[in-house]
Order: sequence, then structure tokens, then C-alpha cells
Amino acid sequence: MAEADQDTDRTEDPTPKRLEEAIKKGDVAKSQEVNTWFLLAGGTLAIFLFGGFSAGQLADIFRGFLANAHLTGVQGFSYVRLGGGLMWQVLIVIAPLIGILIVAALAGNYVQHGFLWTAEPLMPKLSRISLATGAKRLFSKEAVLQLVKGLAKMAVVGLVIFAVAYPERQRVMLLVGGDVVQTMPLTLTLTLRLLVGVCAVMAVVAGLDWLWARHSWYEKQRMSLHQIREEFKESEGDPTVKAKLRQIRQLRMRKRMMTEVPKATVVITNPTHYAIALKYETGMNAPLCVAKGMDVLALRIRTLAEEHRVPIVENPPLARALHKSIDIDEEVPAEQYKAVAEVIGYVMRLRRSVRMN
Repeated sequence: MAEADQDTDRTEDPTPKRLEEAIKKGDVAKSQEVNTWFLLAGGTLAIFLFGGFSAGQLADIFRGFLANAHLTGVQGFSYVRLGGGLMWQVLIVIAPLIGILIVAALAGNYVQHGFLWTAEPLMPKLSRISLATGAKRLFSKEAVLQLVKGLAKMAVVGLVIFAVAYPERQRVMLLVGGDVVQTMPLTLTLTLRLLVGVCAVMAVVAGLDWLWARHSWYEKQRMSLHQIREEFKESEGDPTVKAKLRQIRQLRMRKRMMTEVPKATVVITNPTHYAIALKYETGMNAPLCVAKGMDVLALRIRTLAEEHRVPIVENPPLARALHKSIDIDEEVPAEQYKAVAEVIGYVMRLRRSVRMN
């Protein structure tokens, strides 16, 4: 019941940290059908490229062995040497086919989650040998779904094989009494047709299964509100995360400041080291600081003010005092009311005179 309650509580999308930790542990979205399709496609390609050549080479190897069977010794390690020699000859012949299959197997995993090296799935866990857990997993919804999916896949693949093989039934019947050498080309052609047909259908099956595996994995990674809060608390304690968050906040604040400078009433400067943009409208208790900065940032504030014709007043003592005493979105403190009022009054009179002219 507790696990069920936890599952129902997981209503929130997983955080990037949660997804990253799951991937590091080897818990990734993986479809076995995608791997099967790559192996099947790789096998088809291998047979198409090297099937005839490998079959001919193997026939020559065993033909030579049978033709010279009377020369084989029967004492000591003769059979061991004979078996070893045959094994190496066979491996050399089928090496291209095995190589393509290995590449296909690696590609099937790479396209799903890239190269991932972790020993976490290999670590022993008691839940894997628990009879209760095994029985629960055996009769779970996932097991039933896999059974239904397997039966549906077998039915579809069977229909494809029937559709490809049935029109060739007459030619297949002729192979029963035919010579082996004559039947090999036809057998290879029919095999390739079957494999291509199955590959085409399995491509659709693999695509759908990958989407389902991705969806299921993402749903499994969902988090409850409590988990998100706990993760946030842990992240807040990380100095690296704190620094990153502080940097993000500063960038956002700087962008917001730059959008507020054109709306300011006046910019008070040092004139080069400090710049404080104040906004005052009728009905406000006191002027509001909408932007402030030093050096490079102060220059940027002054440049924006000039571009948008915001009055700039040089008052070094007041600029230093305001920069030290107030922050963004804070009202001017009472001790600076008089000096700021004089500056804003001057700006208001200047604007009125400009309008009259």
C-alpha cells in the first residue's frame, strides 16, 4: 500500500538532476525490440554481402576435409589438431558476418542512450533473488503487456513470412528432390526476401516499442512534491549550485534593470564610477531605485539613459550614498529624501521648460 501511495504521489515531472542520476545508475529508456531490429538488419546485410562467399568457402573447406579424410591420423592429438584447424578456418570465413553483427548490437544500444559505462546494474541486490518480488514481477501489468506484445509480434512476423513464402510454394517443393548446388541460390534469394520483409515490419514494431519504453521510463522517474523539495534543499547546500544560482539571479536582475532604465525619471551619477536610476510618479510614497551599478555597469546605465533621453544628473556624494544604502526595487531612505527631492524637482522644472519652448 505504501508503494502504491508513493506512485500516486508522483505527479510532478522529473528534474534534470533526477534524470541524470537515473542514467548514471544505468536506468535508461531501452527497447529490446530496437536491439532485435538492429541485429536482424545487420544479419540481413551480412548475408547479402557475404552470404554467398562464406557458403562457398565453407563448402570448399568441408569438401577438402572429406576428400582427405583417409589421411587423418588417429593417434595422439591428431583429432585435437584437426578440430582446431577446422575451427580457425571456419572463424576466418565467418568473421565478416560476426563483425557486422557485433557492430549492429553496439549500434542498437548507442542509438537509444549513447555509450554508457556503469557497474550499477551488476551490483547484487536481494530483491533480485526474492521469491515474493519475483512472483510480483512475473504477474505484474508489465509482464502481461510483454506477453501480449510478444504474441502480437509473432503473429505479425508469421503473416509476413506467409505472405512472402506462399507465392513461392511451388518452387520450394521442387527443392526437395533437387541438387544441393542448384538449390543454394534459390534458398539464398528466398531467405533474403523473408529477412527484408521481416525487417520492414520489425522497424515499425521497434519504433513503437521505443516510444512506449521512453514513455514508461519517464513516468517511472516522476517525482512527488516532497522529493522535489528535498532535492532542492540538497542542491541549495552545494556551493557550486549556489554559485550557479547566484550567477543566474544576477544575470536576470541585470537584464531587468536594463529594461527599466528607459522608464526612469532620472539617473544620478558619480559621474563615472556609480550610476543610480530612480523612478518617481505621482502617488508614490518615495522615488524607487530601478537600476544601479558600478564602473562598466554604470557606463551601460548612462548609455541607455542617453539613448532614451533620460536626464542624467552628476552628484557624486548622493550617488555614493544611494548606491550604498538602497537596492533594486527599494524606496529611497528618509535621510536622502531632501537631496533626491531637489534633483527630481530640478528634472521636473527642466521638462516643463522644454515643453514650454
